[in-house]
Amino acid sequence: MTDLSRTSVDARAGRPRSAYLLWVALPLVVLGLAIAWLVSSDPLSSFRNGAPPVENITFERTILGADGIRVLVRAGGSEPMTIAQVQVDDAYWQFTQDPPGPIARGATAWISLPYPWVLGEAHAINVVTSTGTTFGHEIAVAVPTPTRDSLSFAAQAVLGAFVGILPVAIGLMFYPALRGVGRSGMDFLLSLTVGLLAFLFVDALEDAFELAGEAAALFQGPTMIVLAAAASFLLLMAAGRRSGTPTGLALATFIALGIGLHNLGEGLAIGAAFASGAAGLGTFLVLGFTLHNITEGIGIAAPILKQRPPLRTFAALTLLAGGPAVIGLSIGSLAYAPQWSALALAVGAGAILQVIVELVSMQLRQRTDGTRALLAPAAMAGLAAGVGFMYLTAMLVKI
Repeated sequence: MTDLSRTSVDARAGRPRSAYLLWVALPLVVLGLAIAWLVSSDPLSSFRNGAPPVENITFERTILGADGIRVLVRAGGSEPMTIAQVQVDDAYWQFTQDPPGPIARGATAWISLPYPWVLGEAHAINVVTSTGTTFGHEIAVAVPTPTRDSLSFAAQAVLGAFVGILPVAIGLMFYPALRGVGRSGMDFLLSLTVGLLAFLFVDALEDAFELAGEAAALFQGPTMIVLAAAASFLLLMAAGRRSGTPTGLALATFIALGIGLHNLGEGLAIGAAFASGAAGLGTFLVLGFTLHNITEGIGIAAPILKQRPPLRTFAALTLLAGGPAVIGLSIGSLAYAPQWSALALAVGAGAILQVIVELVSMQLRQRTDGTRALLAPAAMAGLAAGVGFMYLTAMLVKI
């Protein structure tokens, strides 16, 4: 190294710490001064032509009880907005607002109406702001909203266990029978798992984007879904490969985790649908969910067929995959918001994609002709069977 270059490096190394802090603070100071000037001088006043501010209200939750109707609204306008009147079925009704006063952008407020709603009937609510803008919300089927009592919680837990935990447990019960499959059988089962996960991935994203359309615009639903799914995928890939590529029980755990996150989002949406009367708790519907989820247990078992895990491992995998359905159904029926269900489904989609990548990677590693093995008849049949079974049983649960 020449004397000139050594002097340059020494000069940079010896620069005082205060100089770096100065160059960090200076841009922030300039930004603060610019914001202060913008607020104090209001240079945009010349662009105002007397038009009312942009207003937007999203209805996030509806509660029907003995005392009437309560709706949770979220403001999304450019300025705080004031609710002046509320109509129910084309008639103006007295209402109370909590908290009272103008609703700031992104804030929420409960609107309580002492309206004598009718069981099984449809009702239309119109909120009129102080500028005269009207926002409508429809209650398709009026049914009492579940309350936080022990009986209701127990019933929801039983239902969640029946549609989430039971089918996964039944699928895992096939484990002893599946241990005797040969190489072609293993290719079939692994591809079956990829197929059912691929269906869940597409289904989760579809439901997430649908729910995002119901959320307030300020949450930027589609962008939130893409970012959450990508973050979930990358974080789980990094965590899964800290000790090398996951196989065996580690891979089965990631499969159960991905399915569990998906079931959490589904449980939130199902609980909200049941609470709002959008879906009836028919035996046919419950059995449809059970059949739809049985294959998930088989998919979890596929990576551990060459091992002999203890019984408690199967119990843990069952709870990890099916337990979130119980939690999601309970939360969805009591405290539902579309953006949180969409977020849960997006995270689940990212987790499922990570598992798909790891499963395909494992199939490629297990055989010297890995690429050809993916296109083998047994693998193609498993992929088609996984997607086909999930698609057909999904017809039973779409409402």
